[in-house]
Amino acid sequence: MVSNIALKFTFFGLIILAVILEVVGDVFFKKWSIESKNILLYIGLLIYFIGTVFWAISLKYEYISKAIPIFTVLNLIIVVIVGVLYFKEDLSLINKIGIDLGILSVILIEL
Repeated sequence: MVSNIALKFTFFGLIILAVILEVVGDVFFKKWSIESKNILLYIGLLIYFIGTVFWAISLKYEYISKAIPIFTVLNLIIVVIVGVLYFKEDLSLINKIGIDLGILSVILIEL
């Protein structure tokens, strides 16, 4: 029988992979919106689709009521980091507070 810890690691591995792929897809979408090169849109869609497949597989290992908030907050955090570092976007104080509350929500869900 597979241990509960192994299932958690499998779940988080799949979620992290899905989030990374979807963030990469988001970067291609943003670059497409700036540069208007359709190939960027198609690459973004393909990568986003692959990320969604990993997301769907992750649902085999955790309840959807836990999986969706974790996926959403991790996606939010990484997209914000990419937006700030790569696209030089600004964050307001209220944005920073919202991100902190999102992180806190994932911690509370996992307790």
